[in-house]
Amino acid sequence: MSKSVLITGITGFVGPYLARELLQKDHEVYGLYRRRVDNSGLMRLRQMNILYDVKLIEGDVTNLSSLIFALSKCKPDLIFHLAAQSFIPRSFDDPLETFRINSYGTQNLLEAVRLKDLDCKLVFAGSSEEYGLQIASEKHYAWILEKYGNVSPKVARIPELPVNEDNPFRPMSPYAISKIDGELLFTNYHNVYGLKTIISRAFNHEGAGRGSEFVTSSIVRQCVSFERKECKEITIGNVNVFRDWSHVEDIVNGYVLLSEKAKNGEPYVQGSRRTNSVLSYILLTLEQLGYEIKQVEAFNGGKRVKGPTDNAEEHFFGARFSKTKVDELFLRGELEYTLEDRGLNVTTNKGRIRIVFDPSKFRKAEVPILMSDTSKIEKLGFNARFQLIDIIKDQVDYYLDPSKRRVDW
Repeated sequence: MSKSVLITGITGFVGPYLARELLQKDHEVYGLYRRRVDNSGLMRLRQMNILYDVKLIEGDVTNLSSLIFALSKCKPDLIFHLAAQSFIPRSFDDPLETFRINSYGTQNLLEAVRLKDLDCKLVFAGSSEEYGLQIASEKHYAWILEKYGNVSPKVARIPELPVNEDNPFRPMSPYAISKIDGELLFTNYHNVYGLKTIISRAFNHEGAGRGSEFVTSSIVRQCVSFERKECKEITIGNVNVFRDWSHVEDIVNGYVLLSEKAKNGEPYVQGSRRTNSVLSYILLTLEQLGYEIKQVEAFNGGKRVKGPTDNAEEHFFGARFSKTKVDELFLRGELEYTLEDRGLNVTTNKGRIRIVFDPSKFRKAEVPILMSDTSKIEKLGFNARFQLIDIIKDQVDYYLDPSKRRVDW
């Protein structure tokens, strides 16, 4: 049955993908958006050929009256709350902006629904960053204790991976804290006012059109630019960091599934059930561009790894998932590249590629590793369809267009 659906943050990265999926299900889709001087936020809707299929409502989640107006106009049966300041480094630079949008904005939306007395479902786009510091091994735990002095909440099991709905929150950024606040608000408005709220805790999701400031887009755009001889080297932050990267379309399908089958008031983890390093993302992208990766080593010639992208079969965290040789060495604790190494030389069939470590791209407080346990949402019928290489292929195809490398809308 066709529904009236409101998407806040429709002009962000995920919004257009979600709008397209809902339109294919014959829903009437409204989108709340903030007008910009250049209207660049509408570009992805135009690129996906749905700009004139969605009904846009100008508004701002930080303005309660504009939300009440939007709800009066679309009378939604379903709301997906995607609007957020989601770039983590920016949350360190301007935490007040992040909390104004992510916390106060979420409060405004819930209050607007309450004041309008709407009988609609609301899906909250939470984040794996809420979990923050999760312990991967005894060695990792000892390192964390040395670095921070204590771990709170206390560690009940080692490893704490993969992460499910019961894992403790140990946020490591203002962004993560703001998302926890938003989630608690959704839970509170369900418990106190009876709103039909559902919480998604989605792990990293990527694909064509991801903002250029995010690490995967930065990696792929630089690799394509290097292959096209537009730059001489690749710059990056911490290559040892591991993330659970999903394709954005898998996460969107999960959002829709939650809106149809999830239990009100409950959280659901979304992800791919795998974890891979930033270094693997770089090397696999170069392979996708036709480079045969023979070895990688620190600038001083140390920490050499031959065949770094070879498939590795060892199980970690009780799970078997696709990973590279360098992933395996990182996870074993046998390899780590630091700022003191200054960068990496990658030997390929087409010559050497320099990867330079940029201190400004290292976070003030880093989450070393995340990996999802999606058992709960799988019981509703969720199944991740895309592999890591599928995500990279889509991003490579996107950045092969020269105009996308110059301007990333």
